[in-house]
Amino acid sequence: MPSGATAVSCTAGRSADTPFLLLCAAGCRRQLNPGGHQALFFSGVRQRLWWSNMTKNTSSSSSGFRFSWNDPRFRSIVYQVLILGAVGLGVWYLVSNTLTNLANRNISTGFGFLDREAGFAIGESPIAYSPADTYGRAIWVGILNTLRVAVLGIVLATLLGTVLGIARLSSNWLVRRVAGVYVEVMRNVPLLLQLFFWYAIITEVMPGPRQALNPVTGVFLSNRGLKLPAVMGDALDWMLWGLGLAVVLIVLVAHWARKRQEATGQIFPMVRVALALLVLLPAAGWLFSGASLALELPELRGFNFVGGITVSPEFAALLAGLVIYTSAFVAEVVRSGIQAVSKGQWEAADSLGLPRARVLRLVILPQALRVIVPPMTSQYLNLTKNSSLAVAIGYPDLVSVVNTTLNQTGQAIEGILIIMAAYLTVSLAISVFMNWYNKRIALVER
Repeated sequence: MPSGATAVSCTAGRSADTPFLLLCAAGCRRQLNPGGHQALFFSGVRQRLWWSNMTKNTSSSSSGFRFSWNDPRFRSIVYQVLILGAVGLGVWYLVSNTLTNLANRNISTGFGFLDREAGFAIGESPIAYSPADTYGRAIWVGILNTLRVAVLGIVLATLLGTVLGIARLSSNWLVRRVAGVYVEVMRNVPLLLQLFFWYAIITEVMPGPRQALNPVTGVFLSNRGLKLPAVMGDALDWMLWGLGLAVVLIVLVAHWARKRQEATGQIFPMVRVALALLVLLPAAGWLFSGASLALELPELRGFNFVGGITVSPEFAALLAGLVIYTSAFVAEVVRSGIQAVSKGQWEAADSLGLPRARVLRLVILPQALRVIVPPMTSQYLNLTKNSSLAVAIGYPDLVSVVNTTLNQTGQAIEGILIIMAAYLTVSLAISVFMNWYNKRIALVER
């Protein structure tokens, strides 16, 4: 039979079977001798049967789950179960071993000790506290002290770091070099050494209370810390409420002014309005309360000052160390963010005749924020966690208070868990806020 007849017999009725057609076409390319078409036909049939079996196996393995070691999904589940079992076994061993050791030493477990009387004093507290209060309240005082230094440190480090980052790009040679030396020195000296340095400056170099420095009336600086005038009276609460209301109104007005400018191009005098709200609303609260407000000045009595507000040497040294150290890293973040903006943006703004300061504030920094915010989040987290070094200079932060608590109660594990939970909560809160802000200022792609 001719080869064409063989090809027709192989492909007849098989137009939908692509693998079979390919096999037959490959076999029909050969020059067949008479009578060889039957061998070719049966060879094609065997190839088709083999292909159909492979297709069935593949489809069944991809659609159905088999309890077989040859099934990759079954193996992955087995591996995961074994790993989870090993981790669970390790945790069980550690927990049981810890409980056994605590029971052998007659140490109770749990957080019931938080309701017992603390019996120790805390040097400075933003809320009322006495040794008769509970351990729980003492730990809360430590958390508030940590938050106070962290929040102030973040604000001051951001302001100082931004100024230094801009100074690093200044056209003035002296300003640029001074900022560069500051950054290189401060970020390469360990923070703990800087804390010791600033604490020694305040407590050893500063004069005593009788020879205290008095740069302004009512302000005294000595080795006992910084003494400032205090505002006293019933009107203080009303003024604080007025100040809070002013801040909320400033945020709302700023949002409205930005939308208005985007729609009409008109610039709203936001600075003057903000200053007016910050002055008028607290003044209105003062008048509404009956104008009962007095200024308490610190005065020297005996060997120390009485009255006024005291900024302790420990708090001042810790805040100074955190701000100076972190601002060096913030400066580099700001500098890199500004340099990430293309030079054409500067040139375009200069062509409009805008002053250099307005170009930086309205054109460059808004674009640089998209580069600045992510690494700035890491610096904020570092500052918050670095505040735990306060125990080295005696500032009663969370770590210091918990250390005293666990030394008195023996609840070491619970104390460490409280410290971990507190720092984890604060760090996650900072991360969530910064991620929200980063998403808010990000470019929206079409």
